[in-house]
Amino acid sequence: MKRKKRRKNNIRYSKLLIIASLFLFALMIARVTQLALSKEIDDTNLQALARKRTTKTDIIKAERGNIYSSDGEALAQNVSSYKLIAYLSPSRTTDEDNPQHVVDKEMTAEKLAGVLGCSKEEILKYLNKEGVYQTEFGTIGKGLTEITKSKIEELNLPGIDFIESFKRYYPKGDFASYVLGYAKEEVTTDDDGNEETNMTGEMGIEKYYDSTLKGEDGYTTYQKDLRGYKIAGTNEISKEASDGKDIYLTLNSSIQFFVEQALSDAEANYKYEWFTIMIADAKTGAILASSTSPSFDPNKRDITNYLDMNISSPYEPGSTMKIFTYMAAMEQGVYNGNETYHSGVYTTSDGTEIGDWNRAGWGDITFDRGFALSSNVGVINLIDRHLSADILRSYFKKLGFSKKTGIELPNEATGEVDFKYETEIFNAGFGQGITTTPVQNIQALTSLTNGGVMLKPYLVEKIVDPDTGEVVYEGKRTEVDTVASETTVNKIRQLMWDTVNVPGMTGAGYRLDGYNLIGKTGTAQIADENGGGYLTGASDIISSFAGIYPNDDPKVIIYASVKRPEGGNQKVIWTAIKDIVVNISKYYGTDPETTSEEKLSEYSLTSYKNKDATSSKTDLENMGMSVTVIGNGNKVVKQYPSKGDKVTSGTKVFLVTNDSNLTVPDVNGLSSKQAEDLLKLLGISVKLEGNGYVTGQSIGAGTPITDNMEITLNLSPKF
Repeated sequence: MKRKKRRKNNIRYSKLLIIASLFLFALMIARVTQLALSKEIDDTNLQALARKRTTKTDIIKAERGNIYSSDGEALAQNVSSYKLIAYLSPSRTTDEDNPQHVVDKEMTAEKLAGVLGCSKEEILKYLNKEGVYQTEFGTIGKGLTEITKSKIEELNLPGIDFIESFKRYYPKGDFASYVLGYAKEEVTTDDDGNEETNMTGEMGIEKYYDSTLKGEDGYTTYQKDLRGYKIAGTNEISKEASDGKDIYLTLNSSIQFFVEQALSDAEANYKYEWFTIMIADAKTGAILASSTSPSFDPNKRDITNYLDMNISSPYEPGSTMKIFTYMAAMEQGVYNGNETYHSGVYTTSDGTEIGDWNRAGWGDITFDRGFALSSNVGVINLIDRHLSADILRSYFKKLGFSKKTGIELPNEATGEVDFKYETEIFNAGFGQGITTTPVQNIQALTSLTNGGVMLKPYLVEKIVDPDTGEVVYEGKRTEVDTVASETTVNKIRQLMWDTVNVPGMTGAGYRLDGYNLIGKTGTAQIADENGGGYLTGASDIISSFAGIYPNDDPKVIIYASVKRPEGGNQKVIWTAIKDIVVNISKYYGTDPETTSEEKLSEYSLTSYKNKDATSSKTDLENMGMSVTVIGNGNKVVKQYPSKGDKVTSGTKVFLVTNDSNLTVPDVNGLSSKQAEDLLKLLGISVKLEGNGYVTGQSIGAGTPITDNMEITLNLSPKF
């Protein structure tokens, strides 16, 4: 009986086992069917995973566009940069008579160290790596120049090779650096361990036109084997890269150089917080020059202030604003230049005293004379008698103040011209309590050189497709609004002429006999950030100048400001503006003091690149230049000053030849900027000690130039 019962249980268990097995089998079939239909498991697409493991995409990098001045000088470009690598695996060598890997590590390290300027041990720590096919050399092997690469190649070291890449290079260093900005290189690594370098604009034109300059990368997609090589006979999908566009700025390299040199001299001889200058074409609004001191080198990014003072940092303009207050009265038809008022101090209805800059005034004077003397009390009387807050505010805004000009740069500021109460209105009339930017002032001033029509300032002359030469965009003269009559324009320009050219007026420091420069001065107090009111120290001012040159046939508009000149010294801005005007007059051929014979000895330097070094030297010496040839090559590869720069008899010209063994030049007597520009041209880093002109250099002339060389220059003021 028990045996019979046990048999029944066994049969029951067998049935259950069969049923369970069938159920599990059914589940497996269902799962396989699901996978076949959905191709996913745990939210992972199996087909995509398979493709990823067998498909490879190589990116074809688009080349970033170059940036040029209006006269074709390269301001930002891509240059070849090299990374040193060494193949360590003997498997790479198939012919022992022609080794393709590093055979003698000691000898290789010793020779590389001599070129790279490091110790043999530093090289050996990379060459002695075990179990690797190849190695890199860290920072000492990155960013190598063409010269360094050539020196290493001449050593014929087995197993040594290079990977070429590109880096952004600014050949003129801190030249127009706030306009150009910079592009930052970012290195990323893909799933296969391959490095990819991308450049992104982070300031200036590089940022504003980043997508235009960047272009569009291409790619090649193909099937790969286990070792990553393309499988023969498989399909390949590819798309060509579209290189970035080239941008030609309106900056004139010669006029920009005049500004840079004036700021360099100012920095060498005076003390201040910052000094900024902007120059525009008087008839088109094109920006010919724009710079701020202290500046920075985009190659180094030694930046202390990321704001372009001409564009992004509004400040109280001071008495240059009187130009536009007087224009407002004239446009209202209420201005009488012979009307008089009592100068000195004006007491407002609430008892506030507002004085002229000398507090004593000049007695009873006319509004015309008050303009040239920069009388605050004159402006107050003009507003009190003939204008209102609404009229003044409306006119300021019509001139473009409190809104962006639309210039092609990032982070343009609007400033503020809001005022309500009596004292605020009076202060606004002479440029206190409101804020503007230099580019806004440039825009407003264009109305004075175009019969009352205000022009939009612009920085881009054209954008060009480098592959086809097609001009895809062209900047042009753009009229914003008619803001003044011819009568108003003529009267204001006469008042500006008086300001500079009549003895005893506030612009007398800018007078240049025979040059017909006109302008308006401005001295603004600096607001106390820690409380109400203004700072009272002698240096706590912003001195400005709004100028037009020459008055009879305007070619340029100038706006300049210097913050906190030591002791309130106005000479810093006078000297810079006058130097610039003299150079511009020579550039345009309007210099009244230059004889016809002297004009024959003034030259716009031509390009000597790829020309014979000996004949180039002779050519320049025949023009009266002092020529130094660097290197023993037979062809010129670089020059300083650059093509288009204005030079005169006696100018020092340096020609760099196609010699891989260049030596350090003698830069004594050059200005800090000239010396720095020349040495940077040779790939030498510069450290400055002092201010002014070079009186000593830490590495003597004739010393062979090495990679990563740094030289210290001792500077002293010219006077």
